Amino acid sequence: MLYNTQRPRSPDPLSWEADPEAGQRRDHWGSPPFNCFHNYRAEMFASWGGGKKEPASLGEMAMAAAQPPAASPPQGQQQQSVHGFDPSALERAAKAARELDKSPNAKAGIQAILAAESTKQKEHESERAKFQAMQQELAIRRVQEEEQSASRTLEKQTQHERQRAEYKDQLERKRMVDQINAQRHLAEEERQKAEQSLARQEEIRRKTLEHEAQLRQQTEMARIKAETEGRITQERKNHDLIVEKKKLEAKEYRETVLEGIKLAGSTIGTGIQEFVSDRTKLANTAGVVTLVAFGVYTARISTGVVGRYVESRLGKPSLVRDTSRTSLLHMAKNPYSTIRKLLESHKAEDALKDIVLEPTLESRLKRVAVSTANTKRNRAPYRHLLLHGPPGTGKTMFAKGLARDSGLEYAIMTGGDIAPLGKDAVTEIHKMFDWARTSRKGVLIFVDEADAFLRKRSTERISEDMRNALNAFLYRTGEATDKFMLVYASNQPEQFDWAINDRIDEMVEFTLPSFDERRRMIEQYIHKYLLNPAPGSKHIVVLDGVDDATLNAFAHATEGFSGREISKLAIAWQAAAYGNENATIDDAMLAKVLEESKDSKRQKMSWISPADAEKLIKNSS
Repeated sequence: MLYNTQRPRSPDPLSWEADPEAGQRRDHWGSPPFNCFHNYRAEMFASWGGGKKEPASLGEMAMAAAQPPAASPPQGQQQQSVHGFDPSALERAAKAARELDKSPNAKAGIQAILAAESTKQKEHESERAKFQAMQQELAIRRVQEEEQSASRTLEKQTQHERQRAEYKDQLERKRMVDQINAQRHLAEEERQKAEQSLARQEEIRRKTLEHEAQLRQQTEMARIKAETEGRITQERKNHDLIVEKKKLEAKEYRETVLEGIKLAGSTIGTGIQEFVSDRTKLANTAGVVTLVAFGVYTARISTGVVGRYVESRLGKPSLVRDTSRTSLLHMAKNPYSTIRKLLESHKAEDALKDIVLEPTLESRLKRVAVSTANTKRNRAPYRHLLLHGPPGTGKTMFAKGLARDSGLEYAIMTGGDIAPLGKDAVTEIHKMFDWARTSRKGVLIFVDEADAFLRKRSTERISEDMRNALNAFLYRTGEATDKFMLVYASNQPEQFDWAINDRIDEMVEFTLPSFDERRRMIEQYIHKYLLNPAPGSKHIVVLDGVDDATLNAFAHATEGFSGREISKLAIAWQAAAYGNENATIDDAMLAKVLEESKDSKRQKMSWISPADAEKLIKNSS
C-alpha cells in the first residue's frame, strides 16, 4: 500500500482525526497510525513498568511514566454503566494528563516519542521510495517481458508461417513432381503405344511386301517355265532344220579357210623363191637388219651413259637432303641469286658468323676453318671432322658456315635415310660419292645423326642391307682425297664402328651454352626477331624495353637450354607479339612465354629414360 504524499494539514504531528468512512483514526497525512509507533509505545510503557495494559493515549503514557502503575482491579470487578460503557478509563486518562502536565519528564518523553516517530517516518519514506523503485523496475521488467513475449510470439508465428509456407511449397513441389511423373508416364505409354503401332504397321508392310514378292516370284517362275517349255517344244519341232543349217555353215567355212591357206602358201613360196634367187636383195636385207640391231643397242648404251653423266653433273642424289651446289635448271630459274652467290667473297674467319660459342671452342673452330680453306687452296687432301654433343648446339650451322666460307660446296645427308632404302642403299651411296667427285670446288658432306647407320658391326644387330651399306661407305672413304670432306655429327659417338673412328681425323665437342653465351644468344635473337624482323614484317614494339637486367634474368632462367631452344624461345616471343592487335609485347608477356617454354622442356625431360637423361646432363656439364 502506497502512502499519501500530501502536505500535512496541521503542524501538530500528534493530532489525529477519525476517518468517518473507514471507521478508524488517521493522522494529518491521511494515513492510519503506524504499527511501529504502537509497538514502540508498548515497549516504552512496558519499560516504565506501566503493567500489562497498554496506554490508550499520550496522557496515559505520560502518567504511566510519571508514577508507578497502580494495581489493576481483579477481573470482573470493573464498573460498568447501564449502557455498557466504563467511564473509569476516561477518568484515569484525565488524571494521567493532569499528572503528566505536572511531571518534570513529560516534555522529554514527548520529544523522544516525536523523534522516534520521525525516524520511523523517514524509514518508511525510504522503504516507500524503494518500493516505488521496485514497482517501476517491476513495471519495466513486465514491459520487457511483454516485449520479449511478443517478440517470441512473433518469431513463433513467423517460424510457423515459414514452416507452413515450406510445407505448402513441398506439397506443391510434390504435386508438380507427381504431375510431371504422371505426364511422363502417360507420354511413355503413348510412345510405347506409338512404337507398338509402328511395329505392327511395319510388320504388316513387311508381310505384304513378302507376299507380293512371293507372288511376283511365282508369276515369274511360271512365265519362265512356260517360255522354256515353249522354246523346248519349238526346238524339238525345228531340230532337223537347225542341224542341217549348221552342217552347211561348217562346210562353207572349211572350204573358205582351205582356199585361203592355199593362196597364202603359194604367194609366200613364190616370194621366198624369188628373194633367194636374187643375191642383191638378200645382201641388202641382211645389212639393214644388222644396222637396225646395232642402232638399238647403241641407243640403249648411250642413253644410260648420258643419263648417268647428267645425273652426276646436274642432278642431286636422293640421299642428299640439302646442298649449296646449283644446277643448270636452278641457274635458269634464279639467275640473280646465282650471280650474287658467285660474286660474293668469303673469308674463312666468317665460318662462325652469327654462331655464339664458348671462347675456347670458337678459337678452335676458327683454326679448323682457316685450315680447311688453306687445304682447298693448296689442293691438299681434306681432314675428316667429328662434331659431337647435345642436339641444338650449332653443329649443322657450323658445318654450313665452314663449307661456305672455305670455298666448298656442302651436301647434307642424314643417317636415318639409309635404312629405308634397303638393297638400294649401296647404289645410292655410290651415286652420292660419284656426284661429289664431279665438283670442281670440292664438297663438304655433312652426315647428320651418323650413329643411325655407322654402328658397330661386332656388337650391334644390324640387317644385311645395313651392313652392306656400311661396307660401301667405308670403301668410298678409305683413302684421303681432295674431292670431298666428311663432317660427322652425332649425339652418341661411342656407338660408331671402329673403322669409322679410324677415318675421323679431328673431334670437336659442342656443349650447352653457359651464362655468357646464353646472354649473347638472347640479345642476338631479340634483335633478330623482335627489334629488327624480316623486311616486310610488321614492326614489333617492346613496351618496357630490354635492358641489361632483363637480359641477365633471362640468361639465368634459361639454364640448360640449347642454342636451338633459345632460338625457338625468341620465335615464340615474336609469335606472342603478333598475337596482339598492335604487335606489342611487355616484360610480363616475355616472362610468361619463358615459363611456358621451361614447362615444355621439363615435360620433354620427363619423357626421357633415366640413362639418357643422365647422359644428357653429363654432356651439358
